[in-house]
Amino acid sequence: MSIFASIDGVISPGHEARISVLDNGFTFGDGVYETLRTYDRRPLLLGPHLTRLRVSAGRLGIEIPQNEGELRERLRALLERAGHKDSFIRIIVTRGVGDISYNFGRVKGPTIVMVVKPFETYPESHYSEGIALVVVAVRRNHPLALDPAIKSCNLLNNILAVRETQARGAHEAILLNDHGDVAECASSNVFAVRGGSVVTPPLSAGILAGITRATVIEIGGEIGVDVREQTMTVSELLSADEVFITSSLKEVTPVRTIDRQTIGAGRPGPVTQKLLAAFRAALPRLCD
Repeated sequence: MSIFASIDGVISPGHEARISVLDNGFTFGDGVYETLRTYDRRPLLLGPHLTRLRVSAGRLGIEIPQNEGELRERLRALLERAGHKDSFIRIIVTRGVGDISYNFGRVKGPTIVMVVKPFETYPESHYSEGIALVVVAVRRNHPLALDPAIKSCNLLNNILAVRETQARGAHEAILLNDHGDVAECASSNVFAVRGGSVVTPPLSAGILAGITRATVIEIGGEIGVDVREQTMTVSELLSADEVFITSSLKEVTPVRTIDRQTIGAGRPGPVTQKLLAAFRAALPRLCD
């Protein structure tokens, strides 16, 4: 697989890219990241992703000295070097190189890494038939323990959820919050459709403010689909007419089963299909 990386603006093949073992991102998971993709070499919603990256970093006290234009230019150069038609993009910002201590004044940084590889398209069956979700045992981190607005490089909470999901033969994990309400999936946001209206857990449920989530809410308003935030229980999710998930990589993906229980008619519903079609139709204006 053709992977290329930019480390502080220096581009190299992925297998040659090097980060110091003293980097706080490696020693402490002290960093933030964004994941997105391109459509025909154009990044999807890059502006909002770069804004969220800066906000996440700021919440950790990490200042990104480059402005948005400079970050865009680094990514443009990297995508040009890689030459993929469609790319997976990961942008990582760590505090920088330290001495494996909490003496942050000694850290030299930040370190800014961009990695691209060919985008692996999801099977068409995911969209035509729907996918399987499971409610996992691990709970989403409490907001007082880890601010959900920080898209942290420490993904152990997600990894535990995904490992359980894979062991149970499903595609994605649903995590509950400390109250037992539906929060979000391991790498996506979740929506339920009931009587033609769409609901999704509010940010107060302890979730990340998903960029595709916000875009789908906006597109829903444009095409006359009522989408609102509302606390959601597992039973409400299981009894929904339709369920779908959203992310920068998954677009709008219908859900066929949750914990092996069939959702609605067991196939992508009309509201989900309408939102997916509208999202894809909007791609020319969402990519830059």
